[in-house]
Amino acid sequence: MAVDLTTAHRAPLTIRAMTDASLRLLDALSDEQRAKATFPFAGDERYFWHYTPVERNGLMIKEMSAAQRERAWDLLASGLSVRGNDTARQIVALEPILRETERIEGRDTVWLRDSERYWFSVFGTPGSQDPWAWRVGGHHIGVSLTIVDDAYVAPTPLFFGANPAEVRHGPETGRRTLAEEEDLARRLLASLDVDQKSAAIVTPVAPDDILTENFRRADPALPPNGIGYGLLSGEQRDHLVTLIRHYVLRATDEVSSGIWARIERDDLAGAAFAWAGPEERGQGHYYAVKGSTFMIEYDNTQNEANHIHSVWRDFTNDWGEDLLAAHYAATHSHGDHQH
Repeated sequence: MAVDLTTAHRAPLTIRAMTDASLRLLDALSDEQRAKATFPFAGDERYFWHYTPVERNGLMIKEMSAAQRERAWDLLASGLSVRGNDTARQIVALEPILRETERIEGRDTVWLRDSERYWFSVFGTPGSQDPWAWRVGGHHIGVSLTIVDDAYVAPTPLFFGANPAEVRHGPETGRRTLAEEEDLARRLLASLDVDQKSAAIVTPVAPDDILTENFRRADPALPPNGIGYGLLSGEQRDHLVTLIRHYVLRATDEVSSGIWARIERDDLAGAAFAWAGPEERGQGHYYAVKGSTFMIEYDNTQNEANHIHSVWRDFTNDWGEDLLAAHYAATHSHGDHQH
């Protein structure tokens, strides 16, 4: 199926905001800090991402001044919707809550729970006609945006996680992070009749993590298929649309509107929803939504089903791969081989 990438990924306003935010951050850094924060666009570093608290390359929030931190968070905000950015900041704010939760519950861990352990990286030259990108990574945050021809944006992979998903101790008790990621899927599941559930529920036990993990390329064969869009009623289809859009709308309105238009036009009719695990709340559960071009995965099984991993992937355009292929083909056809 031919995909109109030009329409789907054109986002000049977002690019302008991301360019300005990237340059403002880089301008505020010392030479030593800038050397940590910047990388060539080419090479493998751009593809490294993880959602556990492992060490990363880039410049960490902990290494920045207050003014530099403000510019770093402005960069994150420039690529996300207002809601997406708010969610990301809520995830970061969970780190001290998680540290206290583990202390109260007597859970030993080798990890440092620190809301300053988030790394910022810029690849290539912001504002250039050459491709460039930026990345923000840390515990339960994986944001990577790729800009091609100073006109097109690829916002995936885009990962959000939450631990604890629901706070169970202290003054924040009852606070839920990524609540809609769970609730919207449950609304769809609850609307299915017995026959539909037999197609949608693929296994009674949920896997212990998202199946595509942090692989560089998301394998379409890994997530289960479940029940197809064509087997859903009108109201059920609306539930599925709302769930998909919730993930797509993590990106800026400009970016998400173009990508959603592509999904709705080319991919929605072939999409499918799969659930694994019991239907009851509080039990380990997993779901996937898969189309021909995109995939959503969600898992909440760890820490007594109070630890969410969720991701939006594009099978061919993660890291802007489709956009870059078109860019390099056009560049080659014009006789410019400076890739």
